[in-house]
Amino acid sequence: MCTLLTIETSTPVCSCALSRDGEILVNKENYEGRSHASLIGLFVHEIMEYAREQDIHLDAIAVSSGPGSYTGLRIGVSEAKGLSYGLDIPMIAIPTARIMASMMREKADEDTLLCPMIDARRMEVYATFFDRSLNMIRETSADIVKEDSYSDLLEKQKIIFFGNGAEKCRTVITHPNALFFDDIHPLASAMVSLAEKAFADKTFVDVAYFEPFYLKEFVATVPKNKVIDVKS
Repeated sequence: MCTLLTIETSTPVCSCALSRDGEILVNKENYEGRSHASLIGLFVHEIMEYAREQDIHLDAIAVSSGPGSYTGLRIGVSEAKGLSYGLDIPMIAIPTARIMASMMREKADEDTLLCPMIDARRMEVYATFFDRSLNMIRETSADIVKEDSYSDLLEKQKIIFFGNGAEKCRTVITHPNALFFDDIHPLASAMVSLAEKAFADKTFVDVAYFEPFYLKEFVATVPKNKVIDVKS
C-alpha cells in the first residue's frame, strides 16, 4: 500500500488529508468558502509537521482535477505541484466527479445512476453520469438545465443528483425518478481509495504540463458565441 497526501479545492469546501494504507491519519476540512489560498498552505504545513514528527514519508500527492472553481483548482493544483517537485514524488489527478460519485455509491442500487453536478452559474452545470460501480455512463458535459433535461435517462431508471449544482435543479427536474441529496461535497478524505488504486496502477500525471480538467477541456471548447461564467 502507500502513504498519500490528498488535496481537494474544486468547490467552496477546502480539504486536505494524510492517509496510510487506507487509514486516514490527519483530516483537515473547511466549509466556509473563498479562503482556499490561505487555508491549503496551513493544512499542508500542519500535516507535514505531523508526518515529520511520526517519521512518515509520503509516496505520492493526489489532487482533485476538476471540473470546479477556476481559482480553487489553480490553488490546489499549484500546491500539489510544489509538493511533488519539492519531495520528488509522483502526482495523481482524480476527477472531481468521480470523487463525488464514490461518496454516493452506497446510496444507489444496481439500476440507479449517480449524477454529480458542479455549479457553473445561472442554470448551467457540469454533470457526469456513473453507474454504481463507478463506470462512466456519460462523460462530463456543460449542460443548461431545463424541465426535460436527462428525460431519456430518467425514463429508464432512477438517477441520484447531488453536488452544489444539483441544488438549483431540484425545482426544475421534477421527474419521479429524479432523486436529490443535499450537502454532498468532494472531500480529500474521499479521494484516498481512488488515489491508492491510481498509485498501484502507476497512473501519474506529468507535473510540468498538467492542468486542471476544467480549464483544459471546457473553457477551451466553448463556442465563440457562448458565454460561460468561470469566476470562482
